[in-house]
Amino acid sequence: MLDRTQPDPSLNHEEASELLEANRVADDNAGEKGWRRPLGWLRRAGQFFFALSFSSLTRRIVSLNLAGLVALVASILYLSQFRAGLIDARAQSLLVQAEIIAGAIAASATVETNTITIDPDRLLDLKPGESYGAPDESSGLDFPINPERVAPVLRRLISPTKTRARIYGGDGGMILDSRSLYGRGDVLRFELPPPSTEKAGFVERALIAIRTWLNRGDLPLYRELGPENGKGYQEIVQALDGVKSSMVRVNDRGEVIVSVAVPVQRFRAVHGALMLSTQGDDIDQMVTAERLAILKVGGVASAVMIMLSLLLASTIAGPVRRLADGAERVRRRIQTRVEIPDFTRRRDEIGHLSGALRDMTNALYSRIEAIEMFAADVAHELKNPLTSLRSAVETLPLARNDTSRARLLEVIEHDVKRLDRLISDISDASRLDAELQRQDMAPVDLRRLLTTLTSVANETRLGHDVAVEARFEGRGATDTFSVPGHDSRLGQVISNLLSNAQSFSDPGGKVRVTCRRVRSEIEITVDDDGPGIGEDALERIFERFYTDRPHQGFGQNSGLGLSISKQIIEAHNGRIWAENRHGPADADGKPTVAGARFVVRLPAP
Repeated sequence: MLDRTQPDPSLNHEEASELLEANRVADDNAGEKGWRRPLGWLRRAGQFFFALSFSSLTRRIVSLNLAGLVALVASILYLSQFRAGLIDARAQSLLVQAEIIAGAIAASATVETNTITIDPDRLLDLKPGESYGAPDESSGLDFPINPERVAPVLRRLISPTKTRARIYGGDGGMILDSRSLYGRGDVLRFELPPPSTEKAGFVERALIAIRTWLNRGDLPLYRELGPENGKGYQEIVQALDGVKSSMVRVNDRGEVIVSVAVPVQRFRAVHGALMLSTQGDDIDQMVTAERLAILKVGGVASAVMIMLSLLLASTIAGPVRRLADGAERVRRRIQTRVEIPDFTRRRDEIGHLSGALRDMTNALYSRIEAIEMFAADVAHELKNPLTSLRSAVETLPLARNDTSRARLLEVIEHDVKRLDRLISDISDASRLDAELQRQDMAPVDLRRLLTTLTSVANETRLGHDVAVEARFEGRGATDTFSVPGHDSRLGQVISNLLSNAQSFSDPGGKVRVTCRRVRSEIEITVDDDGPGIGEDALERIFERFYTDRPHQGFGQNSGLGLSISKQIIEAHNGRIWAENRHGPADADGKPTVAGARFVVRLPAP
């Protein structure tokens, strides 16, 4: 087996070169396909998310979810208990540290009493139990804080901590400040005020404003007072009164400053006050670190929220977009059947919407097909009398005698009446749906309606010597047999059924109308004693333009009466059908037909 990269020895030089070049191109294409395939996947994923991002529904879902998450993170940052607990813990630790340092300062400041000069005259004035060398709380001697003795002690105690210490005398003047203490070999660092001509940048001012808004709350503003104005700090005033206290303030850069003050006293004599305060960014660094951790968690949660929102939007916006596109295609291509996407397997609103749109589309196409069939049937039914009328009109001038002309005129009159009847029934059938949709249903009293219609039928007889009687089988004489519907259209159905029954009955016969309740429906039956209906015509008699009247002349009926009746009953969510009544069996044992029966059932409340 030859290597694909090596040419066949039987080939000449040119053919071998062409083969090597073709192999190289194939390898390059394979390599490009290898690294382009993941890029293609990434491109398709990007296009998918790009399409989702431009969906109004997707933007709303993502925005609302992110807004809730941002509000939660902001409230955590603003109302974080970590900051309050940190400030309290810092204040307590500063108080303990200040009491220790104040005790050391008091001991260092009063050590000079051991080297005090002895006055012989005062020794003679001492009472039994009194000591000259150790002052007590009743001693009137004042031992001021000596900066030279206190400074080394304060420097050793305050250096390991990141706090600032200030010692104030009894008059509120500053004696020592830890910022001005330094030893041999220390590097001195002083904070210089910024030049008045230079202002902070926009970003820095924005950060300061945000930090001040987060930290300020109801905290007072910290101001640096002069060395002679120590009593301007409330905690110093309380410390000089012998009460330790603490304060929390915010400086002009939005940094939290915690300060405590304790009295420097010995034998309950207050010699001054020690004030410890945190640096400007001491607490803020820890709070900022905590807030950064919260922001990191919020960022991860935001990314997860965006992904979940996009997935949620893809299950909502995508199907809705497909349903909208399907509805748009139905609108544009009304002549060809378009299927709406089927999401009925989803047990949610999208599935319900898909089912509703599919049912609506099917109903629309069914209505269009019905209109097309109706138009075709109308054209066919109108064409027959028009053809007959045209033939009679063309033949009339050729009639040789009066008898032929009279017969042709009779045909013309018959066709004109038939056309008039067809046009009236077609007009009634065409506007029936619109009228039923425009009018609101109201309770219809079937007892009163049937009583009125039977009375009219008995008085007019409609050209037939056939009586009509009505019978009601209800809960009592007061039962109205009420149903929701349109009384005029229901009356049209009953009148049509009565007219048909009378026309098929023999003279002197009787048509019986029965109204009764059948479970949750009201049933109306119209029975006659006519020849009945052929088994093959029980369903067809409700079709448009179909008639089955062999004993009557052709064209006496339009064939739309029962079709319109069925349309009206179905619009009332009811049913109508025809069946034959059977009598005694004949000589062959087969039941005889005693007449036709039309049954109407309407839902009752």
